[in-house]
This record gives sequence, C-alpha cells and structure tokens, in this order.
Amino acid sequence: MSARVLIVDDLFPNVKLLETKLALEYFDVVAAMNGPDALAICEKGLCDIVLLDVMMPGMDGFEVCRRIKNNPLTTHLPVVIVTALDQPSDRLKGLDAGADDFLTKPIDDTALFSRVRSLVRLKAMTDELRSRAIASRDIGLGDPLAAAAAEGGLGGKVLIVESRRSAAERMAASLGAHHTVTIEPDPQRALLLAPEGGYDVVLVSLDIEGGDGLRLCSQIRSLQRTRSVAIIMIAEDHDRDRVVRGLEFGVHDYLMRPVDRNELVARVRTQLRRKRYAEALRGAVQASMELAVTDGLTGLHNRRYLDTHLGALFTDAAARQRPLAALILDIDRFKAINDTFGHEAGDEVLRAFADRLRLHTRGIDVVARYGGEEVVIVLPEADLADAQSIAERIRERVEEAPFMLRDEGRTIAVTVSIGVAALMPDDTVPGDILKRADLALYRAKHSGRNRVELQAA
Repeated sequence: MSARVLIVDDLFPNVKLLETKLALEYFDVVAAMNGPDALAICEKGLCDIVLLDVMMPGMDGFEVCRRIKNNPLTTHLPVVIVTALDQPSDRLKGLDAGADDFLTKPIDDTALFSRVRSLVRLKAMTDELRSRAIASRDIGLGDPLAAAAAEGGLGGKVLIVESRRSAAERMAASLGAHHTVTIEPDPQRALLLAPEGGYDVVLVSLDIEGGDGLRLCSQIRSLQRTRSVAIIMIAEDHDRDRVVRGLEFGVHDYLMRPVDRNELVARVRTQLRRKRYAEALRGAVQASMELAVTDGLTGLHNRRYLDTHLGALFTDAAARQRPLAALILDIDRFKAINDTFGHEAGDEVLRAFADRLRLHTRGIDVVARYGGEEVVIVLPEADLADAQSIAERIRERVEEAPFMLRDEGRTIAVTVSIGVAALMPDDTVPGDILKRADLALYRAKHSGRNRVELQAA
C-alpha cells in the first residue's frame, strides 16, 4: 500500500536516509526540518503518516505529536516517534503525547515498513468516514471531528487472553483502575467470549498454552461482530516475525515482554481512543444519513425516503404478485388549529399525530410525511380490506383522545380523513396507487371529514 510519509527531523542526513529507504518501498515522501513546518503540512492534508524525531530545536517531537493529536483536523494521522532515546520513560512520554508507536534508532527496516503499512491501512479505514462526517457539518450536526477528538480513552472493556496467570493478573491490575478487565486463559473460550462481551480491546499472548495466539488474533479480526475491536499482541523477542505477520493482516498494536506497566496502559488508551474515534465518525455519518431521509419536525420519514422505498416495494409486489396498499392521511381543519392556537401548537399536534401513527403501524410499514399535515403510509402484504381496517383503527385512535398542548395545559380535539388504495393489475408506476388514494382522500374530505374512503372500483 502506497502512502505519503512525512519525515520530521532537523538533521538532513537522517531525512535522506529514511527517504531513500521508504522510496525503495514505493512510499511517497515529504520532509520538514522543524515542528511548525510539520504541523502546517499535516493541517493541509499533505501526508498519511508522520515519522517524527524527538530531539529538535524549539519545538521538540513530543510537543509536535501532542499538537497533531489535539487538533481535530489532524488527530487521525498516525504518528511514529523515531529517536535515539530508548528509556522506558521516553517511550511513555511519546505514547502519552498520543504517538501510535515508538521506534528506536538504529531502525530495524522490517519493523519500520511493517508498522508504516499497518498504520496507513488503519488510517485508510477511517478516511472515508471522516470525509462523510465532515459533510454532516453542512446540515447542522455540529463538528463531529471535534467531538471525536475529545475522547479520553478511559472506561473501556478489555479482554486479556493469557495462560500465564501471574502475567495476566499483573496486566489486569495495571488496567483495572481505568477499565473493566476480563481474563481468559483458554484461547477457544476466548474466541467464544470475544463476540459476546462487547469488548473494546483484546490483548492476546502469542505463546498462549493450548492454541496459536496469532491464529486467535486472525479469527477475532475476521469475525463480523469483533471486526472493530482493537487487538494488541503480547510477544517475546523471538516472535518478531509473527508480530510483522499480525500487523500485516490487521492487528492494531503489540507489546514486547517484559510488559512495562505504563506502556501497557498508554497503548490500551491509544487503541481505545482510536476505536471510539472511528465509532464517533460512524455515528455522525449515520446521523447525517438519517437526517437526509427523516422529516425534522415529526421524525417520520420524508418525501425522498418515500419515493425511493415505495418504488422498491411496488416493483417487488408486482413481480411476486403480492398485495400492497397505501393510505393518505390528512388532519381535518389543520389551518384552523394554526390560526386559533398558533403555529407552535400546530407543530406540537403534528408531532403527537406522528407518535400515534407509529404506535398503530407495523415495523415493515413506511410512514412518511408527504407535505404539510399529510402523511402517507405504505402497507406491504396488505390488501384493500386489510388497509381499510388499519385506516379505521388509526382514525378511531386519533379521534378518541384529544391532543395535549403542553405549554398551554389545554387539549385540542383532532380528527383525520384517510384515503385508501391498493395495488391493481394494470398499475404501471407507484404513483398510480397514490393517485387513487389521493382521490379517495378528496372524497373523504368532501363527505364530512373524519372518515375513511376507499379507491373507486
């Protein structure tokens, strides 16, 4: 997988060395010699991953990393700190700043390339979500990137798959202050437990007794219900080849034994942040999709949704020779409600009307605001008699209980007229059904209102 790699180092020979190595692996490379230039490149979206030196004059690498991760526009960028510093405290400082990994000079080429490819692959998975989430800002859903970047990475559910009891208990003790932790020593039971437990992060010992830890990682990664769970491998020095393989098929991170307590906590926090970031973006995308097909006042589906789904239901019913019916409902004398009580009261009546319709329709029915005070209900697998029965029930439920105006503490008596039509053999387009239902509604209005009329024979 090709990607644009930003190398940040104040020493030109270091930049050229990394640039040569990465170019041979078909990566595109851009460079910055200081922190401010690096931040500018990141904000302009000119890179996919950052390889960041720590020891730079002015703004050091830790501060650059912190600013990248705290900026909603750049928080999604993977950052690998590359430095000669090799103390656990330095590693922890980098992870606390938000770094996704920490490579020590001299750099092992295999480790570098596998980590870059892995992080770029993970970033690519969120890029489409980001672009769609950004679009949701244009329809009034706030800033989803800022909300996603604010995630603290605490309060997660963690599964530790480790057959060494003492090692598992030490990890659980380290994580238990901030997360809910489960220990499972058996890999087969872990595979059954992982989809059911709602876990955010799974730590897997590669040398677990009674199974193959790497295969377990692969199985968890491939299951639909655990595909978004963050997986961290626990490995020995002799497992480096297996670590590379794990990163290649989508494992998110790894820890080498002996496991440093602080590094464990930091890496779990990083993975939990990344997982929740993706979930927040998915939520924003889902909200924008729902808003695009939902009427903002009533919460019913809108005309766009109706047009799309009525067409599909019409085609399916005609092809399978199955019944299909439609109702058009119109609140009687709705203009008088607005004129007498005000438009806010009218809106409240519409919302309450929509709530009653939801109570008396099925999950498979399409209930959509057609315009103004009109609502269309499409009834799959319902013939004309069924639709008439449903329409009468709705008409009765609307009439029998007045609508409460909460702010004014008073009620309004409301009735509804309904036109009913069903699919006929000579119908050629979905609009044919709605046209007959609309004519039936017209007759209901002109026959005294508060009644149900069927399509003409």
